Amino acid sequence: MEALDLLNTKLNMLLKKYAALEAENKRLKATVAGHEKNVDALSKKLASLEQGMVSVHLGKAVVDEDEKENMRLQLDNVIAEIDKILNTLND
Repeated sequence: MEALDLLNTKLNMLLKKYAALEAENKRLKATVAGHEKNVDALSKKLASLEQGMVSVHLGKAVVDEDEKENMRLQLDNVIAEIDKILNTLND
């Protein structure tokens, strides 16, 4: 009878440890998910900042008004070509 009581006590201890570990695992998974969301948000912010930095560098690199106008014309041509391709794809 003592063996059964001892076995029952050990089983209860193991069940309590299992429940505690399950709760900790759930908490850790929630923490990891929160950190992953944070990393995604920071990655998006970094990409945005890098894009802004490229724009600033381009703006500083092109100082002459003639160069700016030429770049604007080139961009307009590229956009026009992209529009033509998109229209072709849509047909």
